Amino acid sequence: MDKKECPGCAMDVDADAEVCPICGYEFPSQPLSVQIVAWVMIILLILWWVL
Repeated sequence: MDKKECPGCAMDVDADAEVCPICGYEFPSQPLSVQIVAWVMIILLILWWVL
């Protein structure tokens, strides 16, 4: 199973965990639409900078 590191306590937790079971840190979640818009903006910025 995939793991990720909790920034609150540095322990490995399940990658799909929304809250760290050790310290209670709540992992931020972003809707897919926000992630897509962010990637499009990054790509456009890189293209504008290169051209």
